[in-house]
Amino acid sequence: MAADPPEGWDEIDGALERRFQFENFTQALGFINRVGAAAEEADHHPDVTLHDYKFVTVRWRTHSADAVTDLDHELAHRSNTLS
Repeated sequence: MAADPPEGWDEIDGALERRFQFENFTQALGFINRVGAAAEEADHHPDVTLHDYKFVTVRWRTHSADAVTDLDHELAHRSNTLS
């Protein structure tokens, strides 16, 4: 049985997905950079979308496994701490 998604996340189309809202573009971009640094550290990279200048959607999925893995759950949880 798969683990439940971390708080604030949903499993959508085979990925953990969450939309984050910020006060402005600069804060949203800073968050993307923090997630990017965590992704580089883990050598595991999400799909990230910045839209409407203050919304960021992050999708974690292990492409090589064609599934959501424990690492995706770990990095989704870590993303929560970076917002």
